[in-house]
Amino acid sequence: MQSNTPYPIGTPGQKWQQSEKQLWLANQQVKRSYQQEVVSKIHALANRFNTVNYGALPISPDTYPLIALVSKHYDAQKPTVLVTGGVHGYETSGVHGALLFASDYSEQYEQHFNFIIAPCISPWGYETINRWNANAIDPNRSFYADSPAEESAALIDFIAKYQSDIIVHIDLHETTDTDNSEFRPALAARDGSVHDNWNIPDGFYLVADSENPQAEFQTAIINAVAQVTHIAPADEENRLIGVPIEQEGVINYAAKQLGLCMGLTNAQYVTTTEVYPDSPKVDDANCNLAQATVVTSGLDYVLSQKQP
Repeated sequence: MQSNTPYPIGTPGQKWQQSEKQLWLANQQVKRSYQQEVVSKIHALANRFNTVNYGALPISPDTYPLIALVSKHYDAQKPTVLVTGGVHGYETSGVHGALLFASDYSEQYEQHFNFIIAPCISPWGYETINRWNANAIDPNRSFYADSPAEESAALIDFIAKYQSDIIVHIDLHETTDTDNSEFRPALAARDGSVHDNWNIPDGFYLVADSENPQAEFQTAIINAVAQVTHIAPADEENRLIGVPIEQEGVINYAAKQLGLCMGLTNAQYVTTTEVYPDSPKVDDANCNLAQATVVTSGLDYVLSQKQP
């Protein structure tokens, strides 16, 4: 379905130039605090993790440091797990689900894995509740060489030295009603094109890498998350967000081709979560727990594959 309401910036059918992007940026407002809600929680974990500043956003380096948690006793003999959240800053449970895993669950897996947890890749997007960064670029379509997104480029550079160690990468996202009310109309306006709205799935689902789907890994996660929150049913065309389902609650995307964060590494086990926080069946705590459960169930599956 198409949105019939013209976007207030730009001329339909014409791509935004710098003036439209600057107007869009001028209309954005800070709505919550990255420092208070995220950075404070990261530093509270300093007794268990090294807190690594791997960059800062030029728009305000003091306000928007880029910070990751890295296992304090990083052991090159152990495989490494990468957990990323907040690639899209408005997807709140991705950020706080990553922090919940770090604070409440990671310790029980430390004997088996190293951890790198980047809970809020897009802090300006977090504060302004945006999908894009301040330059009207989607960081989750920008994970490739010479990335135009500062957030993506910084993470690519940071992760480079760990690439060969990473066996699992779980990227925590949400699908929200604002995808249709704001972000897809904005995308169509910016690109001077038409982006049909999609049917927002009511429930949790996963996006696997079509080049490395690891179907059993995805199944194990879906089965575990189903004990926490409801799994999104397919629509009448057996699709989720316009994509054919591969199994209950799972669709596939071409991770590297699309420049997605889940294509950042060559990890054996990869998935992207999609929580639906606007459902009447969930609350913030449930959404955060669902995200953390993805990580724990994914790691439980990986460990089960190592058993004789």
